[in-house]
Amino acid sequence: MDSSTSTGPTGTGGPTGRRQATRQKLYEAAVTLIAEQGFSATTVDEIAERAGVAKGTVYYNFASKTELFEELLRHGVGLLTASLQAAADGTEARGGTRIEALDAMIRAGLVFIDRYPAFTQLYVAELWRTNRAWQSTLMVVRQEAVAVVEKVLREGVERGELSSEIDVPLTAAALVGMVLVAALDWQSFQRERSLDDVHSALSLLLRGRVSGSR
Repeated sequence: MDSSTSTGPTGTGGPTGRRQATRQKLYEAAVTLIAEQGFSATTVDEIAERAGVAKGTVYYNFASKTELFEELLRHGVGLLTASLQAAADGTEARGGTRIEALDAMIRAGLVFIDRYPAFTQLYVAELWRTNRAWQSTLMVVRQEAVAVVEKVLREGVERGELSSEIDVPLTAAALVGMVLVAALDWQSFQRERSLDDVHSALSLLLRGRVSGSR
């Protein structure tokens, strides 16, 4: 993920923890370099140097640069999916509605993107490429993230909170896409706006109040 941040506790008390910590360094180095100069232009030597490890350490953890990037995508989207699921579960535990759960998931997505902007830029860019070795992996992890939103939408329909006419898969993809694109626009062009401000604007879209109707 972004080299200026961490993904949370990894545990460094044993061999497994140390390997996780090393992989974390490699993920952070790779995502930063690839965001700066592209996948093809980034070398394993550069990733190792940025991570502060020997080149052999990269190959000890990953068979190739391609495998490193594929695992980076799995890792990053996995964190996003976990964030969305935690937001949905937290709302459910508080007795909230499914609309409130979707709103909490929007905020969770914004928080994730604010924390990992470089990864998010890479992820969105790779979604539109079809000639990559990791394309099938990307589609799988994308669907895992979207499936979390689909589940909440279906529950909303079952509970009568949402119209039974909505196309659940397309609506879920649209909500995820809305958060990704709006957040990247915020990060790139509207940095003066706060996360709360961006969340409030997207919340209005979610609740169907763009037209001004109450």
